[in-house]
Amino acid sequence: MVAKAAPGDLLEVTTVAERHDYSIAQIDRVVRAGPARRVPPCPYADRCGGCDWQQISYAAQLEIKAGLIAAGLGRALRADISPDGLLEPAEAEFGYRSRVRFQAEPRGGIGFHEPSGNRLVEVDRCLVAADTIAVPKTLAMALAGHCSGIEVIDDGAGGQVLVIDFAKKPTPGDVTTVNRCIANDPAIRGAVLVGGGQRQKVGDPAIAIELEPGLTINFDGDLFSQVNRSLNRRMIEYVMGLADPGPTTTILDLFCGAGNFSLPAARRGAQVTGVDSVNEAIEAARRSARILGFGDRAQFIAMKAADTARFLGRANYHADTVILDPPRAGANLLVASLIRLRPARIVYVSCNVATLARDLSAIAGGGYGLGALRAFDLFPNTHHVEVIAEMLLT
Repeated sequence: MVAKAAPGDLLEVTTVAERHDYSIAQIDRVVRAGPARRVPPCPYADRCGGCDWQQISYAAQLEIKAGLIAAGLGRALRADISPDGLLEPAEAEFGYRSRVRFQAEPRGGIGFHEPSGNRLVEVDRCLVAADTIAVPKTLAMALAGHCSGIEVIDDGAGGQVLVIDFAKKPTPGDVTTVNRCIANDPAIRGAVLVGGGQRQKVGDPAIAIELEPGLTINFDGDLFSQVNRSLNRRMIEYVMGLADPGPTTTILDLFCGAGNFSLPAARRGAQVTGVDSVNEAIEAARRSARILGFGDRAQFIAMKAADTARFLGRANYHADTVILDPPRAGANLLVASLIRLRPARIVYVSCNVATLARDLSAIAGGGYGLGALRAFDLFPNTHHVEVIAEMLLT
């Protein structure tokens, strides 16, 4: 396993670690560059741990990702999956991230950690960040020794919202410092200060996310939202096409967040139940449903998804379609309960091909077969990718 390599490279490497069935090496010299190798456009790429594939041309990135998805899911489902046309490219390989988390050092430096270790690479800008995302150097220096990281989020209106992480509960002095920085920078509309089990808002930290034309929701910036908003809209369109929500459709949306899929489904007339373990996300989804006039057909429950699947099973709840968008760890804790609900369709949205393969294999063992499969390159210049798989009850 050789970081920063490209397909077709001839390399001189040094082994730096041994694992049970593979070795890890670092590049000493590129003897002959493969056809996919390019000079990384970012001046920090060789040291920064953010973009691990910048040395690979974007066309090759797409080809590699599609092949990995097809191979990994094909093995799990014992199916022949073609990589051709599987992956939808990003509209732009740079400037796509609507939110970026910068690491802060005690002395006030800010940037990203190196690929291995905790040494910080200080940066002046990030090429994959949207133009509205500025490196918060002034604030990092003002909070030196107090904050461990600052996330900068595009607020949807040309400004910024910050999420500031503290090792302990923010002090009144910290709050004063943040207020002063916001007052001195008209681009920053608000911040959420998080630390010591506390969450405190300063200014207006709300962001506006357009889920689809005519449907925009607002919620605090520290709640989850996809970093690539243009491709998120395409994903929503794809998921709605699979789920086919309408007045006679019942949809269960697990890991629903602030309603990324629930609200578009309710807009089309479906009866939607959204579930998430984050109370603030559920409150935001309820508020959006109420404002948009979907409150009579969209209910939201603050509960762990695995607990909810078991609860609904005991209550003889039935859903025509289940949508789930779990974190990277996947949904193995609820797959068995999900299968017992026997929905006609399961639409699984995943940012981790390995855990998706594991969970789809279990779902297939419960009597489901692969319907549609589509991937979206939400994270160009990294190995990450978003995959949507439809599993149909056979």
